[in-house]
Amino acid sequence: MIYVVATLTIKPETRAEFIAAATACIAGTRQEPGNIAYDLHESVTDPSRMVFVEQWENAEALVPHRATEHMKTFGRVAVKCMAAPPKIEIITPEKVDVR
Repeated sequence: MIYVVATLTIKPETRAEFIAAATACIAGTRQEPGNIAYDLHESVTDPSRMVFVEQWENAEALVPHRATEHMKTFGRVAVKCMAAPPKIEIITPEKVDVR
């Protein structure tokens, strides 16, 4: 099993656009083979901080996920909404890889 925690800081004025795009992406991702959970959380102390928490059967399931149309569509919106580069943590039993 693998977990992915993606923390994004968005521009406050893009919040509604970001959430709309994320909602569509979440619906598509939850249908993908290998996906166990895919949720978006908003920080209670910083409304510009959004955190995706993902659970996958294995790392191999992430490869096709990145190439799906819903991820590409979300990526085009997210890049316009972000105020800083995202922090991606890939967590396996062996290690935590931070990108």
